[in-house]
Amino acid sequence: MLLVAVNLRAVVTSLGALLDEVRDGLGLSGATAGLVTTLPTIAFAGLGALTPWLVRRVAPARVLVVAMSALAVGQVLRVVTDSTWIFVLTSALALSGIAVANILLPMLVKQHFPHRTGLVTGAYTMALTVGTTVAAATAVPIAHAFGSWRAGLGIWAAMAAVAVLPWVPLALRTRTGARRTTPTTAAPTRVRPARTRLGWAMAVYFGAQSLSGYAIMGWLAQLFRDAGYQPESAGLLLAGVTALGVPIALLMPTLAGRLGSLRPLVLGLTTASALAYLGLALAPHGAALLWVALLAVGQGAFPMILTAIGLRARTAEGTVALSAFAQSTGYVIAALGPLMVGILYEATGGWTAPIGFLLGALAVQTTAGMAIARPRYVEDE
Repeated sequence: MLLVAVNLRAVVTSLGALLDEVRDGLGLSGATAGLVTTLPTIAFAGLGALTPWLVRRVAPARVLVVAMSALAVGQVLRVVTDSTWIFVLTSALALSGIAVANILLPMLVKQHFPHRTGLVTGAYTMALTVGTTVAAATAVPIAHAFGSWRAGLGIWAAMAAVAVLPWVPLALRTRTGARRTTPTTAAPTRVRPARTRLGWAMAVYFGAQSLSGYAIMGWLAQLFRDAGYQPESAGLLLAGVTALGVPIALLMPTLAGRLGSLRPLVLGLTTASALAYLGLALAPHGAALLWVALLAVGQGAFPMILTAIGLRARTAEGTVALSAFAQSTGYVIAALGPLMVGILYEATGGWTAPIGFLLGALAVQTTAGMAIARPRYVEDE
């Protein structure tokens, strides 16, 4: 699980750090760059919704092997093309693998560690954050060392290939087991989060926080470049958001599991994000480290909502249903983030309008957060 988690954002943040070089190399317009940075949310929404259907018919280990293989192959193919649209399509292939793994991990945690949900969720979220950080920090230096942005993106395919290996023996052993367990795994069809208030509140919160998260991963390095930082420094500042998020990712699930209500966490995370956005609008260069630190705290909403998915369902079946609905619907909402930031940035030539958009999304996130704060279960609704 940890090896898989390390790979789940590297393909996104490595592109964010090298976005200028990729735009120059492939001749991308601002709108096309916005589409490329929106691809993660589109892929996660579409493929994530199919994952419960897949795991009812195929053993989860086999699904995960195919997903991680798609991630590795897609990353290789996208760096060997000079075509904009082939780059987009192969990026989508890589991201489809992440989409499926996103949904599977909360289910696997609930299935194998039902009494340690917070601890294991914290561990894999921390691994995910480490992978995100390393990719953002090293993409530019690797590209410069090899003389091409292609190396800075393509090297992460090797890590995805490594993550496949431990799952292959399990996938082979469960080949026939998938058919035997089909009757019992059909239970997710009885849990319909789309018909519950809790399900929609989770989806809106997940979507709003992902909107800001992917906008940050896709465009924060560009914002710091525009503020006068060198490309390497801008990439390191982007990496700083995820690096500082490592201890937060480990701590947040434990806090969420112990608190009777999530209200203090929701309000605290909102305050940190709001201050960071205002700082980036008013003084992006002068106090960059402070804004990075506040962004890191605010992005603690991601491990919190992943933990809440497990906390708001009684069973593994309920967890995969809630995870699929919250993430697939949430990523439809999140798709607006990088795309709108790209459009507003190109239209205005600055960052005031994009940051204003992110502040509006934060208000929606906070409202949904208040709705999921009270302990209850999706199966009961």
